[in-house]
Amino acid sequence: MSLVLDAAAQDLLFREARTANSFSDEPVTDEQVQAIYDLVKYGPTAFNQTPLRITLVRSPEARQRLVKHLAEGNQAKTAAAPLVAILSADNEFHEELPHLFPHFPQAKDAFFAERPVREQSALMNAALQAAYFIVGIRAAGLAAGPMTGLDFSGVQKEFLDDDHTPLMVVNIGKPGEGAWFDRSPRLEYDQVVTTV
Repeated sequence: MSLVLDAAAQDLLFREARTANSFSDEPVTDEQVQAIYDLVKYGPTAFNQTPLRITLVRSPEARQRLVKHLAEGNQAKTAAAPLVAILSADNEFHEELPHLFPHFPQAKDAFFAERPVREQSALMNAALQAAYFIVGIRAAGLAAGPMTGLDFSGVQKEFLDDDHTPLMVVNIGKPGEGAWFDRSPRLEYDQVVTTV
C-alpha cells in the first residue's frame, strides 16, 4: 500500500463507511461536534475561506419545522436521528478574509466584491468543507446520513437568511439496526484518471 494511514483508519473513513439510514438512541454531544469541527476546520479551501455554516437542529420543535421540508423518504429517519445538522454556505464569507488570509487582506475586495462571485466561491468551498465534515463525523466513530432531498428554499426561509444558501441536511449518530444499504459500485481508477 502507498498510503500512510493504517488500514483500520482507511476502513473507518472510507471503505467500511456508508450513508446511515437509521441510528441508535445514543445522543451526540456538543463536545463531539466541537471535536469534529476542530479537526475538519484544517481542510484546504481557496483563500483559506470558511463559508460553511452548521446549524444544529436539537429541539423537537425545530426538528418538526425541518422535517416538513424534506423529501418523504428522508422524513422518518431525520425525525428519529440523535442529531441533525443543516449545512449552508455563508455568501458573506469574504468579511472574514482579512483575518483568515492575513498575508493578502486585500483579497476581500480584490476578488470578492461582487455578490455572484462570492456565491459561486462560497458554494464550492462550503461543499468542500461539508465533505470534510462528513469524514470528520466518521473519524469520531459516528455515522453520517447526508441528504439533498429537500426543499432548499423552504429550509432557507425556515432556518437561514438571504446570505446563507443551504447545501444539505446531515443526520448524525451511532448507526442503528439496518443502518446500511449494500455498498454500491464505484468506478475504477482507469475509468476516472487520465494522464496527459
